[in-house]
Amino acid sequence: MAYPTVVMDFTVSRELRAIDTSWSTPQLLDALLLALTGDGPALSTSRIFVAGVDPKIALVVTTSGSTGAPKSVALTAKSLITNARATHKFLGARTGQRWSLLLPTSHVAGINVLVRSIELGTTPVGIESEADFTAIVPTQLHRAISGDNQLLEHLKGCAAVLVGGGPLDDELRKSAESLGIKVVATYGATETCGGVIYDGRPLEGISLSIIDERIAIKGPQLAYGYLNAEFPLTDGWFITSDLGEIVDGKLKVLGRSDDQIISGGEKISLSAIELFLQSEFATPEIIAFAKADAEWGEKLCIATTGDLSLEALANKLKSKFGGHAAPKELIKVEEIPYLALGKPDRKRLANDYA
Repeated sequence: MAYPTVVMDFTVSRELRAIDTSWSTPQLLDALLLALTGDGPALSTSRIFVAGVDPKIALVVTTSGSTGAPKSVALTAKSLITNARATHKFLGARTGQRWSLLLPTSHVAGINVLVRSIELGTTPVGIESEADFTAIVPTQLHRAISGDNQLLEHLKGCAAVLVGGGPLDDELRKSAESLGIKVVATYGATETCGGVIYDGRPLEGISLSIIDERIAIKGPQLAYGYLNAEFPLTDGWFITSDLGEIVDGKLKVLGRSDDQIISGGEKISLSAIELFLQSEFATPEIIAFAKADAEWGEKLCIATTGDLSLEALANKLKSKFGGHAAPKELIKVEEIPYLALGKPDRKRLANDYA
């Protein structure tokens, strides 16, 4: 399959229909099946005002824009089905087994659950029913072990629980596994049709590399392109914005290259700060973000729902990263704002507390 490296030409058209939020799960499954087989319109997770899309495109997913402008990612039926089958091979899934749908279908992770269900010939269930497999984000896993008993029991009943959409803290994973949850940590992006690295190793058909310190992925799951921007490929590799390394054949994600700020001339990774503090204080309710500042250029700020002191945070961070990583401001919030798939909304924090 040849992947375009320029903005798409919309002269060849296939009807593109936005997913109706009022559709039931069976209705959405029917529409998705028609999109995958080419017997119906392509689907979009949001309203996109274009005349049509390339006939190869089955699905358009608009990213959250958590680290930049939202992009409309075009995925083919081949990419979606290939990823579902590779996932099932990894899990040893069989026809007739069932997924539960615990993620929004406005994101590729939720759509993937539907495609996998189509492949297994079943209809996904909700949290109130038993399932063989499910997919969640780390925030949901934390809630399950922190008092959401219904979610906990549902996850414990699954043969595998895929956890992706953001970094999975080692202690959180250990706590979940000690309670009987069979965790599989996944890594991927909308551009890779969702998770394609499971527990540090690529799924069948996926090639993994580190290019200029960033995680790079190649394989049939890659998106066909963007509708509204150039799709960057280097010799067939999609180079992500995530920093990583390969240790003993397994991928280790180090943080995002595009969440770095420069404060007083020093580079600071917001995700690295965040992960360290969340681990040290055993809570995900600590978010790092940046605000423009006349003295520092950008100043590191911390938002939390917990009863923490700026001094305690500063001491931890200086000990780990050096003096330049000491936060300049601590903001107590009633709740952390999150985007739909559990990622912190740093832009909103910066705007709300500008």
